Amino acid sequence: MGFTEIIVLILELIGTIAFAFSGATLAMKRRMDIFGVVVLGASTAVGGGVIRDIILGITPPAMFLNPVYVGTAAVTSLALFALVYYRSNVWDSRYMLFPVKVINAFDSIGLGVFTVTGINTAINAGYRDNKFLMVFVGTLTGIGGGILRDLLAGVMPTVLQKKIYAIASITGGIVYTILQKYINGTAAMLTGAAVIIVIRMLATKYRWNLPVATFPPENQ
Repeated sequence: MGFTEIIVLILELIGTIAFAFSGATLAMKRRMDIFGVVVLGASTAVGGGVIRDIILGITPPAMFLNPVYVGTAAVTSLALFALVYYRSNVWDSRYMLFPVKVINAFDSIGLGVFTVTGINTAINAGYRDNKFLMVFVGTLTGIGGGILRDLLAGVMPTVLQKKIYAIASITGGIVYTILQKYINGTAAMLTGAAVIIVIRMLATKYRWNLPVATFPPENQ
């Protein structure tokens, strides 16, 4: 395994843990049982990758060939469940004074990591010159798990209603696709992921949202 492959694996595992944390947290907020927590955590972590592989014609998807991703997501979800189950006041502890910021940070990291690894998968599949496909696949890899998470939890997908989410993924994806022709691939990946994470964190801090057109209630 080469250096780039090792970096990609590390990034994917980081993204898996981050998204599993995000999915498991929402599951517990929706009062799901331990099985529901694991399912939602794993679905959030690998859902975008499955969509990516299907679009690129990679079958079976990587999650079925390499159980390390589902396993990592399951362990992360179970660990978080156990922590909250045995210490219900954990969110109020001095270790997690700002739970919303912690969850957002993990979600932002997952978005950045999976966007660039999704693009890297498209490059390895032979689509280096198709920038539209690369960015499209990268964005779906980044937001797909979150959409699946929200749908399974019965809430409106975050990407459709608030926060700079998909736009951050697209922007970072474009940065990566441009830089990968001029600098080292690993450096381009890390830069693209960093751009996404920074945009997401700034959007949360300063409450950036896309414009929304409002309509009067239907009964008026």
